[in-house]
Amino acid sequence: MESLERLFQKDSSIVSRRIADEVILVPVSQKLGGVNCIYTLNDVAAHVWELIDGKRSLKALHDSMVEAFQVQDSEAQEDLIMLIEQLKEVGAIQEVS
Repeated sequence: MESLERLFQKDSSIVSRRIADEVILVPVSQKLGGVNCIYTLNDVAAHVWELIDGKRSLKALHDSMVEAFQVQDSEAQEDLIMLIEQLKEVGAIQEVS
């Protein structure tokens, strides 16, 4: 399980844009014609994405989720860990050492 003291930052190869009520992530390291994936974030994921800055710990992200969405600690932690794993998997974030 992820330590909530870890820090992550957005990868420079990903650009995010808010379009209407959605936040999308687009990998820009490829030419536009070569982009085969665009990721759409739900409200919770978009909230977390906006907070990822390389300075806030996962604990700070967790606490913000609990406050903003009024969910239980355990549910927020489970959702956060799953989101962080997914963002790492697609190369959208990297751990700060």
